Amino acid sequence: MSGGDQEPGRYYVGVDVGTGSVRAALVDQRGVLLAFADQPINKWEPQFSHHEQSSEDIWAACCVVTKKVVQGIDVNQVRGLGFDATCSLVVLDKQFHPLPVNLEGDSRRNIIMWLDHRAVSQVHRINETQHSVLQYVGGVMSVEMQAPKLLWLKENLRETCWDKAGHFFDLPDFLSWKATGVTARSLCSLVCKWTYSAEKGWDDSFWKTIGLEDFVADNYSKIGNQVLPPGASLGNGLTPEAAKDLGLPAGVAVAASLIDAHAGGLGVIGADVRGHGLSCEGQPVTSRLAVICGTSSCHMGIDHMVQGHAAFPELQAKAAARCQSVYAYLNSHLDLIKKAQPVGFLTVDLHVWPDFHGNRSPLADLTLKGMVTGLKLSQDLDDLAILYLATVQAIAFGTRLIIEAMEAAGHSVSTLFLCGGLSKNPLFVQMHADITGMPVILSREVESVLVGAAILGACASGDFASVQEAMAKMSKVGKVVFPRLEDKRYYDKKYKVFLKLVEHQKEYAAIMKGD
Repeated sequence: MSGGDQEPGRYYVGVDVGTGSVRAALVDQRGVLLAFADQPINKWEPQFSHHEQSSEDIWAACCVVTKKVVQGIDVNQVRGLGFDATCSLVVLDKQFHPLPVNLEGDSRRNIIMWLDHRAVSQVHRINETQHSVLQYVGGVMSVEMQAPKLLWLKENLRETCWDKAGHFFDLPDFLSWKATGVTARSLCSLVCKWTYSAEKGWDDSFWKTIGLEDFVADNYSKIGNQVLPPGASLGNGLTPEAAKDLGLPAGVAVAASLIDAHAGGLGVIGADVRGHGLSCEGQPVTSRLAVICGTSSCHMGIDHMVQGHAAFPELQAKAAARCQSVYAYLNSHLDLIKKAQPVGFLTVDLHVWPDFHGNRSPLADLTLKGMVTGLKLSQDLDDLAILYLATVQAIAFGTRLIIEAMEAAGHSVSTLFLCGGLSKNPLFVQMHADITGMPVILSREVESVLVGAAILGACASGDFASVQEAMAKMSKVGKVVFPRLEDKRYYDKKYKVFLKLVEHQKEYAAIMKGD
């Protein structure tokens, strides 16, 4: 049936597994979020750059939050369920039991997290092959993708993990398997993180070249030889066992999954923009860029800069006294010290390169470090506020760098659609508009990632004719923020400095490596 608007009482559940928590939402056919729940999940860091989780712990959290969001409704009105998650690597044996991804042999910890950087030498060797599939991932593979992690497991945990392994899942695909018993993989995960091509499938020569010919020999059964587009309905829906765990009826439609950031894109990018005076109206959806402002792009860098500053305890105390978040307090403090000039001009001689954990996109250079130039001896609250501002600007300059790389590759982007935690921060949003020179659209529902996951469930249920129709009906424009074009020259100059920072950092590294 097409056009869910006519049918009352149709609900969809979206489940989003992030880095530190699992969240779920109950969403109706208009895209309105009716109930929300979240639950923390465990993380282990047994040694530097090794980050691990437990698939059983994550599934248990999915069950807790799903049961919470359907309390008080007739669960027979839930028509579909969609999952999204971080692109972490889940390892199971042939009987689907967890296998250890660590030297300690702890099989509970059977997930190598997305941000894990253990496979440095493996990714260097993969990139040195210059294999043609690397063009699918921007020319250079990131250490955070799955092939280097798989190679690390083969080379380091042969007996305890590799030889026993029956299934390697991207976390979103593990969740849809757990719900349905169907091992089909989502096209989203395999294309973005595994070098799969939608047109050509797996490339045998790549896996043989890098030393993972095992996958070719068994026809890719361990990493996926049935591939479905996101939103496709899986098998017969929820199995009786999974339905009991989740508090839903057996047979509820379950969708092929998405990576978490992509679910955010689904939740915002298809919104009907008519009547807002935007250039993307009437243009193809490819003129729109979704920017998911979550842990990986922003929070870690901003938190690191703010929490490490000498004035942080004072900031915490003042923000608590006002019942504000530290970032809301910093935004108001910047307004106090800016005087007559625009707030962004406070960083005229303070510049930040924000890659404290390497660069995933567009440079795929895990050796890059953070940089700050323009530090003074004073370390008061004004200094902290301006450093915070410079870090926010640096993240927006990083977005501009990605957009320029996309445009150089033939894309044409005119509008940004922001979602995720930091899209609630008006300074972060305005800086993205000013620095990219593009209008920024905020969706009506802030939790766009959860709406995107629910849209998957809506597609799987058959209530909409296509993903595009579900997006148009279930995602809505909330606010439009336009760039301050009069500040363009200032930000163009700061962007030149931003690019110089990374250029200089590479020069310093070359000097230190030289004779």
